Amino acid sequence: MTFEWGARTYVMGIVNATPDSFSGDGLIRGDEWVAAAVAYGEAQVAAGADLLDVGGESTRPGSRPVPLDEELARVLPVIRALAQRVSVPISVDTYKAEVARRAVAAGATMINDVWGLRMDPDMARVAAETGAAVVLMHNRSQPKDAVQEARLGGRYVGVRYEDLIGDIRRELQASVDLALAAGVRPERILLDPGLGFGKTVEQNLELVRRFGEFRALGYPLLAGPSRKSFIGYTLDLPPDQRVEGTAAVVALCIQQGADIVRVHDVALMSRVARMADAVVRR
Repeated sequence: MTFEWGARTYVMGIVNATPDSFSGDGLIRGDEWVAAAVAYGEAQVAAGADLLDVGGESTRPGSRPVPLDEELARVLPVIRALAQRVSVPISVDTYKAEVARRAVAAGATMINDVWGLRMDPDMARVAAETGAAVVLMHNRSQPKDAVQEARLGGRYVGVRYEDLIGDIRRELQASVDLALAAGVRPERILLDPGLGFGKTVEQNLELVRRFGEFRALGYPLLAGPSRKSFIGYTLDLPPDQRVEGTAAVVALCIQQGADIVRVHDVALMSRVARMADAVVRR
């Protein structure tokens, strides 16, 4: 599939090969979870997903890292099966270079790194050697800044920025520089400003309000607001009741130039994207 940036918004469906997703859609349940995950991915494509993002480790505030072998066991069978069953590109949501390398060998064509190549020193090299597209996300998540609330889930508090948008832009550019230095081709790079990752509710709202400022970096933009805690805390709603809030943020990010939206509710958000595109891309 060839992406024509600026022509329309592409929808990335989320396939959580985990038991503990914050959004309640973790697919590891029972003995037939691989088949369930594959069926879920196929349903998302049928509902309008232009690509699928398969992840094996929860990144919710306060989550614990998953050992390498366990993450591989979660994502590889799903990616391998989906690559045989769907025609859309498959992304692997990981910050571990070995997971990325083996996922691309299994059929993934995109690496979605929530740490922007800064967590695993081998990730930039793997991205370059595989030729995969790479999403570089901004992230200042620290366990000490995460707090939990039984109904609304985790959020970040007390995270300090000197200049929110300026700091994020500078740190994204540092990730871009790592990618280019390793040999990743510029046309394979996408940027995600990191809604929800190491940002307070107020900072996330400002990030949405100023999302379009990241277009100046010169790369396609991905927005990932789906069911995030900043929506829940703004509306006082748990993850399974955040679809309208997600739709509002998706539309606002598209209005400011988002090229891809990463979402759980593919059918609904595909309609939001089509409607927003009809307004802003004519």
